[in-house]
Order: sequence, then structure tokens, then C-alpha cells
Amino acid sequence: MGALGWIILTSVAMSLVALVGALALLLKESTLHRIILPLVALSAGSLLGGAFLIMIPAALNGYDNDQTVFLWVLAGFITFLLLEQLLHWHHCHQSYGECKQPLTYLILIGDGLHNFIGGLAVAGIFLMDIHLGLVAWAAAVAHEVPQELGDFGVLIHGGWSKKKALLFNMLSALTYMLGGIMAYLFSFKFNLEFLVPFAAGNFIYIGASDLVPKVNKHLAIKENLINTMVFILGVWLILGSRLIIGS
Repeated sequence: MGALGWIILTSVAMSLVALVGALALLLKESTLHRIILPLVALSAGSLLGGAFLIMIPAALNGYDNDQTVFLWVLAGFITFLLLEQLLHWHHCHQSYGECKQPLTYLILIGDGLHNFIGGLAVAGIFLMDIHLGLVAWAAAVAHEVPQELGDFGVLIHGGWSKKKALLFNMLSALTYMLGGIMAYLFSFKFNLEFLVPFAAGNFIYIGASDLVPKVNKHLAIKENLINTMVFILGVWLILGSRLIIGS
């Protein structure tokens, strides 16, 4: 199967991940509270492991100038920084005040933009190396599971019905496929190798800025140790998948 086939197949699979949010309704609140932070830690380890152990080394092999690679990494990092600031700006009353919780439609818009850029970036990696693309996709999936659980909970809490929340979560996830197909079409006219370090920057921002702080603010030593071990497990899972898929 060629790169386009893998892009479509993994995009459909990524869209189906949106359904995992429904698990929030099946689990007891205490159980969900107990597993969500370890899932976030696993996600952070997977994203950072994918960026530092897989994507950046691959990008360095493809460019003669190492500085170009790290400039694209920074570009990917800054893109997600600006995206997050934009979304927060829309639901903050003032610069030096408290922000309201994001409204449900902002959750969907933010998730849609995030998925679109993710689909664009991961598809670019598939076009470069299918094995590398599968590892990057696996890291992205690890991030989507806890995110979808959280997003679904916000929608339900905001008054959405279960069916409506699932439907719009699915529609938001489809932007991932849109990004992937656009990357494939653009590849006929443009060199998309820059998307590998760009995606690494995306992964670093999400993992280090959004996820690690969520699992690194507990006073209980036991919880911190568990989250740290799960974080390391996420790194090793990505490294192990690279060794298996790439072999």
C-alpha cells in the first residue's frame, strides 16, 4: 500500500479515536479521575519520545544544514504556541483577569485546527517514510485518547447531548484527514520534508507545555512517581515501536 493509502487509513482510524470520549460515560467518576493523569503522562512521553528519538534524527539525516532542521522545529513549536494563545484570547475578558473555561464551540474549533495541522504534518512524514509515519501516528494517537476523554466531558458538562457530542467530536476529528489529503496533493508541487521537524516542534510543545504541567503538580510522592514511570513507559513504547516497525 502506498503513502496515500496509509494516510487515508490512519486518518480514518484517528477519526474513530474520537469515539473513545464515550468511555467517560461508562466509567465511574472516581475511576476516570484515577486513570486520566497516567494517560496524560503516557501521552506526554509518547509525544516527546517521538519528537526527540524519531522525528528530529530523521530530519537531520534529510538536511545538509542542521540549523534548518531546528528552525523548523521552532516554527512548529511557535505555531502551536500562537494557536493556543489565539484560542485563549477569544475567551478571556481581559489581559490581567481570570479566564473563563473555554466554551464548547471553542473546544471543537481548537481541536479541529489541532487535528488539521497534525494531519498535515503526519502525512508529510508518511510521504517521506511510511515506517516513520506509523510511529508518528502512534504517538499522535496516544495524545488523542486523554484529550478526547477530556473534550467529551466538557461538551457534556456544557449541556450537549451524548449523540451531539459524539457527532461533532467526529466532525472535528475529520479535519485530520483533510490535512493529510492536502499534504499529499501539495507534495506534487512542493518539497514537504520540512513537515518532519515541524511536526516534532508541534509534539514538543504539546508534550512539554500542555501535558507535563498537568501531571507534575501533585504533592503526593506516590502519584508523582507513578506518573513519571508512565511517562518513561510512553517514551519506551515509541522507541520500541520504531525498532519493530522499522525492522
